[in-house]
Amino acid sequence: MGKLKDWGILALGVLAISWGGPLVRFTSAPALTVAAWRMGIAALLLLPFGGRGWKGKEALYAGVAGIFLAAHFAFWIQSLRLTSVASSVVLVNTNPLFVGLFSWLLGERAPKAFWVGVGLALLGVGLIGLGDLRLGKEALWGDFLALLGAVAASGYLVLGRHARERIPFIPYVSLTYLVAAFSLFPLALAFGHILPPKGDWIWLFLLGLVPQVLGHTSVNWALRRFPASAVAISILGEPIGASLWAFLLFGERIGTVQGIGIVLLLFGIFWGLRAFSR
Repeated sequence: MGKLKDWGILALGVLAISWGGPLVRFTSAPALTVAAWRMGIAALLLLPFGGRGWKGKEALYAGVAGIFLAAHFAFWIQSLRLTSVASSVVLVNTNPLFVGLFSWLLGERAPKAFWVGVGLALLGVGLIGLGDLRLGKEALWGDFLALLGAVAASGYLVLGRHARERIPFIPYVSLTYLVAAFSLFPLALAFGHILPPKGDWIWLFLLGLVPQVLGHTSVNWALRRFPASAVAISILGEPIGASLWAFLLFGERIGTVQGIGIVLLLFGIFWGLRAFSR
């Protein structure tokens, strides 16, 4: 029963995360402003429960992880302003492959099957870009920003792996969210407007609560209950859910070439994760 409950929490987390892209689409503020308030609201919601236990080298790792998390959301939310929800969400979820590449660069041996997964993923990325040309050249820039968001998310995950070994779970996530917010607010002030339009507040609160506190926090929690590869494979449900909500809410359809690219990319990520899990 306990294991079933754990799987239920992970499934709830993936479902909550899948609302991130569609909720961003309801906002009109600059991407940096949306990212800053998403993280700020999430930090405020968690601070009463996790504002302690920040000490030592692990806290420093968590803080730097928060900076990478800020970059992840800054790049990804801007990408949603330029390309489709489906393309943006599936590309930003390539972070498991980047984690594998970083591990290889740091000396960890990568199985041959991982490189097969990377090859399939690259082919998928190319097809997604080709399919997105129908939306205009700015969609390709949005795709590129989503990939940068995936790289930043990889740094967040690698650093967080060290920090979670000694810092209790809630203090860890509250610290990373707080650092991410403090990193984003000055940028929002410098490059845009720190205060969003009045109509954005409900969507910003939902962004902080649903995909961030309920979604990302649940997935972080699941990393202590399941192998990292199992969690990463489960998160591949996010692009499917986000694409469904985008179709139902905004009528965003997936073109044939884009759809083939998405399938190849998701399969490539799955194949690469499967290779490392072995």
